[in-house]
Amino acid sequence: MTKKSIFIILLLFCSSLFGQKPITVSSPDGLLKYRLSVTKEEVKYSVLYKGKNLIADSRLGFNFKSGEFGSDLKTGKIIEQEIDETYELVIGKVKQARDYCNQVIIPLEEKSKSGRIINLVVRAYNDGVAFRYEFPEQKNWNSYVMHDENTQFQLKGNPQSLFMYLPGYISSHEALYNHIDYKDIEEDRLIEMPITFEYSDGVYMSITEAAIRNYAGMYLSKSADGLEGKLSPRLGQEKIKVIIDKFPHLTPWRVISVSDQLSTLFETNILTNLNEPCKFEDTSWVRPYKTTFTWWNGNIVPDSTFSPGNNFETNKYYIDFAARNGIDLHGIYGYAETPWYYDDNFNFGWPGENADVTKPIPCLNLPRISDYAQAHGVGLHVWVHWKALYPKLEEAFAKYQEWGIKGLMIDFLDRDDQEMIQIQEEFLKVAAKYHLFVQFHGASKPSGLIRTYPNEFTREGTLNYEVYKWDTIINADHDISIPFTRMLAGSTDYHLGGFRAVPRSEFKIQYTNPLVTSTRCHMLAMYVVLENYLTSLCDKPKAYEGQAGFDFLRKVPAGWDEIKVPHAKINEYLTIARRKGNDWWIGSLNNSTKRDLKLSLQFLDEGEEYIAEIYTDASDVNKNPNHLNYQEIKVTSEDSIDLPLASEGGAAVHIRKTGVE
Repeated sequence: MTKKSIFIILLLFCSSLFGQKPITVSSPDGLLKYRLSVTKEEVKYSVLYKGKNLIADSRLGFNFKSGEFGSDLKTGKIIEQEIDETYELVIGKVKQARDYCNQVIIPLEEKSKSGRIINLVVRAYNDGVAFRYEFPEQKNWNSYVMHDENTQFQLKGNPQSLFMYLPGYISSHEALYNHIDYKDIEEDRLIEMPITFEYSDGVYMSITEAAIRNYAGMYLSKSADGLEGKLSPRLGQEKIKVIIDKFPHLTPWRVISVSDQLSTLFETNILTNLNEPCKFEDTSWVRPYKTTFTWWNGNIVPDSTFSPGNNFETNKYYIDFAARNGIDLHGIYGYAETPWYYDDNFNFGWPGENADVTKPIPCLNLPRISDYAQAHGVGLHVWVHWKALYPKLEEAFAKYQEWGIKGLMIDFLDRDDQEMIQIQEEFLKVAAKYHLFVQFHGASKPSGLIRTYPNEFTREGTLNYEVYKWDTIINADHDISIPFTRMLAGSTDYHLGGFRAVPRSEFKIQYTNPLVTSTRCHMLAMYVVLENYLTSLCDKPKAYEGQAGFDFLRKVPAGWDEIKVPHAKINEYLTIARRKGNDWWIGSLNNSTKRDLKLSLQFLDEGEEYIAEIYTDASDVNKNPNHLNYQEIKVTSEDSIDLPLASEGGAAVHIRKTGVE
């Protein structure tokens, strides 16, 4: 036997022993790599950034009712592609986005007689990697019942971790955040995504998912082997997660954002990149709004000749306020815990069997309210319980369009199993048909679907300012966690606009006329820092008119063209600059530690002169957090602005070009 023959035999032996050569997908700049290895026993992947393993030897595969998929596989012909395209978002944090990555499609085929094939699709961006599964049409397999998706994230090292535990799969997704070492995360507890990590060498990583459609939402749970993906089970049992009766089929993307610049986690468009283009052609009716939110304050009106509540006069009072101040919408929710529509047995969180979302209660006189609002240039949006709405979807949406309603808050979904994900998309499809936007409340996180359905304006999925009505746990230290976690998934409904602030030591629970504990400038900054296309002014009119900072709320946009992040430190402070047209709006948000920041204006156009309207915390905000300082100065891109941030404070800036209206 020749030496060459011996070498070939040894090579074949090693290949069968150690598996196929790893497949590597690199980002366009070459710094981020996704590496896949396929052996007889398993399929595993790793993620490397600048040569450092962030995620290593993490398992992939599935458990189907018909058996496991993940071992004894071979790879088929790999398809490589460079993607580089730009697209416009109807609404979003930017007007125009770039989808720029390297993609590979890797067929994974069982060597057994069944020969089932699943394609693993991997995209490597400069700011993250993503992977999903495609189930192509094939002769011997066209449906499945899935028990588990065996996706794992085996982190290397011990990064600081910011995340939320959840009590179970049925949840409003509202809890406080934990900021601890990765090693201290408790095992076998359900963890909400996004989860954000900070490594000691200055690398940041966030894990979430994109394009959740006809599938179950995913959570994480720590085990001895790392973070395990956990799909929300179908209602009424724990074993079955997903049922698909026809191929082709696509799973959501598993998304890992990575950078050595924390600002990149906010500026990335990876989630919308991974979603399909808009599903409907006419988007002329879609635009972001500002709205009243009377439920938060208790439908409060001043002493008057009429009784507050579900009546024409109360709604007229708020419509007049909106019309005077350029607020787009007035929200109709109900009074106390009674809905605006007929429900003979409403129990907060549960509609009665005879609830009818097409029949306003008689005292409301909704057609008269609608006529009055339209005559004064104010739109309406309404609250509905999803269970009461779903059986009358077409009828209700047609009626809402007839009444001139612009959109609705759909509440108490509290699930993201496959059935609920399908229902939510059905809401969006039918709502678009009748030119209605949707605000999902009591709901799971977004996943970039705003590109496909731009009428999905916002989602809750976080402990927000409604909690000021009944608890003491909301404060600036909680606020600062939201942008670094929940907001990384997309638009965040947070019930902004509380203008009656007191120091924490003086806070008391008030279900009507609620108090807040952060400074007035902190509140103003939230309107810029948080991404939200249905921003609310949740306090009563008398809390705003004539008050410092209200002029900022009257003018601040709800949608944007560009984003920059000058300052960011996890769970401490964050400054976001957003552009709309020629104007820049800046919000700087602080936790409970006083600090001073300097804002460089280098993001402004060179050679142009601007006017900066600056709102900062007053010197006495520790006693009266509603006080602020205001000044106007001329600035250019070569200037900087001092931002003194009080404990639980913030700053807000509006920068406009001179000579431009």
